[in-house]
Amino acid sequence: MAPSGSRSIKRGCQRVLYWIPVLFIALIVAWSYYAYVLQLCIESIENTGEKVVYLLAYHVIFIMFVWAYWQTIFTRPMNPLKEFHLAHSDKELLEREDRGESQQEILRRIAKDLPIYTRTNSGAIRFCDRCQLLKPDRCHHCSVCDECILKMDHHCPWVNNCVGFSNYKFFMLFLAYSLLYCLFITATDLQYFIKFWLAGGRAHFRLKEYLNGLPDTQAKFHILFLFFSASMFSVSLASLFIYHCWLVCKNRSTLEAVRAPVFRHGTDKNGFSLGFSKNFRQVFGDEVKYWPVPLFSSSGDGCSFPTCLVNLDPEQPSSPSGSNPASKAAAEGRQFPSKPLRESQSRLLSSTPSWSESDGAADKDKKGASNPGMTIENEA
Repeated sequence: MAPSGSRSIKRGCQRVLYWIPVLFIALIVAWSYYAYVLQLCIESIENTGEKVVYLLAYHVIFIMFVWAYWQTIFTRPMNPLKEFHLAHSDKELLEREDRGESQQEILRRIAKDLPIYTRTNSGAIRFCDRCQLLKPDRCHHCSVCDECILKMDHHCPWVNNCVGFSNYKFFMLFLAYSLLYCLFITATDLQYFIKFWLAGGRAHFRLKEYLNGLPDTQAKFHILFLFFSASMFSVSLASLFIYHCWLVCKNRSTLEAVRAPVFRHGTDKNGFSLGFSKNFRQVFGDEVKYWPVPLFSSSGDGCSFPTCLVNLDPEQPSSPSGSNPASKAAAEGRQFPSKPLRESQSRLLSSTPSWSESDGAADKDKKGASNPGMTIENEA
């Protein structure tokens, strides 16, 4: 009982420590709200029109920023579906076999019925001993969350959550709105920062509390520090946002940028890239009206992804449409796997036809019409 109790206390302390970065960001945001709204807009700006415009624009950006941050933190990462978990009989069979080629034969047999195309560096089936499942493409085990995460990008301490398929769009919007938030504060605070910094005998630079110098030291401190902090955060957020925009354009995760995915034909860093438009829509969805809103609208189910592979996987059933598992499932008259989303989320994905399936069907018809013997050559 003692070791188990100590482990529970340790996990509890870790959970508390993991929330410290989030608490730090929350305190910074709360102080920035006080400094901008009260100290700058209400106390320091005399022009009523300018004050109203600043406050309206600020609150719109602030609401979108907090909304996206909240969604990134509290959207639970999606895990592989039950089809990827080993059945009880398969677990027993795997435990009886010696580790090596015999176990790989069992895993390959199970993987034949699943849309799995990526492999380990040695060419083996990607299997998670901890979760006892075959890893779907782009799925990785997070050591902090202690579970496999669909399309895992990274574990972010600033949101105390894994960034993956379920919340990557929210993470991108969080970066975008936080950058816009800092740039807006920097731009609107600049003139008053200069006035406070260079003030002295310039009577035409009068503020509400400005009399013969700077008697309102509290407002001066908040406005100066607000400008410096917003400027510094803008630089770091801009670099991080640009990097993740590049990842979206290339259809890569942070983990895939560090280590390219491995397919049967070898390593291919562009294996999941389908062109800028389709790469972007995989993250933000097909409906433009949902792009700037922190609501789930990403395409797909997180378990299978269309690829641009040239060489077919010999362990998967060959099909004229290439290596798109969605078209394979459609040809068999079933949808695999079912979308593990709430009803409100599923509505966004089911309201428009999946571009990956339509593209795969179009390629199939086009190739079949242009070269009737292609199927026979591939199967041979």
